[in-house]
Amino acid sequence: MNDILLQTLGPDGALVGEPPDIPREDLRRLYRHMLKMRVLDGRMLSLQRQGRIGFYGTATGQEAAVTGSAYALRDSDWVFPALREMGVSLWRGTTIKQIVCQLIGNSGDVLIGRQMPCHFSDRGVRSVAWSSVIGTQLPHAMGAAWAAKLKRTQDVMMGYMGDGASSSADFHAAANFAGVYRLPVVFFCQNNQWAISVPLALQTASSSIAIKATAYGFPGVRVDGNDLFAVIAAAKRAVDCARRGEGPTLVEALTFRMGGHSSSDDPARYRDAGIVGEWERKDPLARLRKHLETHAVLDPAETETWTEAINDEIGAAIREAEALGPPPLETLFADVYAKPPAHIEEQMKYALAIGAGAEVEGAFPL
Repeated sequence: MNDILLQTLGPDGALVGEPPDIPREDLRRLYRHMLKMRVLDGRMLSLQRQGRIGFYGTATGQEAAVTGSAYALRDSDWVFPALREMGVSLWRGTTIKQIVCQLIGNSGDVLIGRQMPCHFSDRGVRSVAWSSVIGTQLPHAMGAAWAAKLKRTQDVMMGYMGDGASSSADFHAAANFAGVYRLPVVFFCQNNQWAISVPLALQTASSSIAIKATAYGFPGVRVDGNDLFAVIAAAKRAVDCARRGEGPTLVEALTFRMGGHSSSDDPARYRDAGIVGEWERKDPLARLRKHLETHAVLDPAETETWTEAINDEIGAAIREAEALGPPPLETLFADVYAKPPAHIEEQMKYALAIGAGAEVEGAFPL
């Protein structure tokens, strides 16, 4: 199955396979979430262009892969994201205001300004911090899966990556160890076919990403990443397999990054516009909308109504977030020691005094 592309929902919204059993209200919630991701991306990219946030990476065109994989997890499972999985946290309970605060790095930021914009993580939704270094979250996911196995919990780890990360040493280390010890981890690859400006054909000679799992002794599946139903089915099988103690799975979701790698990138410099046009016809949001409207799960007018409501929610979140000040100065000294040693306490008192405008004699205590 490594090179067979699994598909349930065609580009025209018609079923081409057996869909997973998803309750009607969940279908509506899934579509609204994908719509929220799309609208949020547009608004945040606009904020970046206005200089109100410093950096942003969109998931436009990849909403089905993000949302479908998130749907397959339990709340108790842990997520190890890369750049385009902020929508997973959004699905698991993160608010838009929390996301905007993280992008600004203000006092409302759950990470108190300690991470780059768009590098969201939060223990409250079991999403672990990631680095911009490619693939480093995968050994973390594998390590947490090893801990879960040793502790005999039922938790599953989902380690996300792009296609470029499958060529990294960290991917090899994580997959090899996970395969040997049959760990409860799913490696979920959003193959959007570009590792920044490097096309897939120039960074791997493998016929697919999924086939790489064979070398590590566990299954690899390739799924249409713009087909929400196929993603849910493949991700759920992988998660259930891991939870039963049957080891890892590599899921390759074939999708496409519609915009740049980030707000710092101009894809027109390395990518033909005709390719973008081809993938616009495979839009995951339009595909799902057609299907839901055809089957009377979604009223045609609801998309416009929901879009307006989402825009209002985002607008309110931006106003509230931009009204907040920077993180308190004392947070600079927090979370390093259980009990701060005397020299750290002295440094904090000195810094707070200067921050309050007091005149302090002598050099900064080291």
